[in-house]
Amino acid sequence: MTTRHALVRTAIGELTAVLHEAPDADGSTLTGVYFPGHWTRPDPADFGERIGEGDDPVLIALAEQLADYLAGERRDFDLPLGLRGGGHHLRVWDRLTRIPYGETVTYGELATQLGGGAQAVGRAVGANPISIIVPCHRVVGSDGSLTGYAGGLERKRALLALEEPAAVERGALF
Repeated sequence: MTTRHALVRTAIGELTAVLHEAPDADGSTLTGVYFPGHWTRPDPADFGERIGEGDDPVLIALAEQLADYLAGERRDFDLPLGLRGGGHHLRVWDRLTRIPYGETVTYGELATQLGGGAQAVGRAVGANPISIIVPCHRVVGSDGSLTGYAGGLERKRALLALEEPAAVERGALF
């Protein structure tokens, strides 16, 4: 398995994108999108060779889709993901991908939907390796407050503000 990474410039800062390619695969899968100072960022030595943003079709698509999303022109991502983790983490991350644009859920609501406690869900949400694409920014505290985000609360606030018009259209607020 080949691991490579690239730095992707975005409107909310530079992100490190990590790709894996298995010998029998049809291309790369995205296994990480990390902010500078990301809480659960793996050792950069595990990111493999650094390549250019335009050196892989998945990176090109990631950069284009992030730019469109951050410009308010995209609500969903269409990228090959290679999430790796234990069963509980994978269930939580899968559920995160199904939180609609412009909506939020609480850790407690996720715990009720998935079974288990809110703290276990919080740990899984906090360990999400593919920020923004797997939208952990859409998870809030029980009172709707903004709580922890690996990219920092200012970025979480910015991402939710970007999506807020969709919530306002439906009559919902964060």
